Amino acid sequence: MSRIGKLPISLPANVQVEVSNENTVTVKGPKGTLVVPVDRDITVATEDGQLVVTRPTEQKRHKAMHGLYRSLLNNAVSGVSNGLEEKLELVGVGYKAAMAGTTLELSLGYSHNIFLALPKEVTATAVTEKGKNPIVTLTSIDKQLLGQVAAKIRSLRKVEPYKGKGVRFVGEQIRRKAGKTASK
Repeated sequence: MSRIGKLPISLPANVQVEVSNENTVTVKGPKGTLVVPVDRDITVATEDGQLVVTRPTEQKRHKAMHGLYRSLLNNAVSGVSNGLEEKLELVGVGYKAAMAGTTLELSLGYSHNIFLALPKEVTATAVTEKGKNPIVTLTSIDKQLLGQVAAKIRSLRKVEPYKGKGVRFVGEQIRRKAGKTASK
């Protein structure tokens, strides 16, 4: 059995789970509702306050899907119950971030500002404190969408290894390189 797939998902008291005939799982919680489509071969059932994912055979395909769908369902349960958050830090002289409605305006050292329209499921806040780097906080209930938006923002100015300038996740370790040294 898959180590991840065989673990049951404990359901908080305020989360309801429904499994339809088409094998789509609807997870409802205080933060919102998510729908997770599950492969027909994988079985999802609720047993005494826990969500259990099982597979029919030991085929390689079934083993791979077993852990995958368990993780997707666990992310959905944690998203609708607690919500998810991702923080990005803008490191560089003159780098700025500001929110205008649902549009994130970034100044990342290019000759122009970058305007990024965020999906309605993702909310963002931009905080700039004096003497510190600007921080963009993204919140959502959908972990996949949140990661995709964070990766898109990060790709606008990847961290370079010499000075460490760019957009990075808060707490991310960057491998630094030594620059050129002049010889006499």
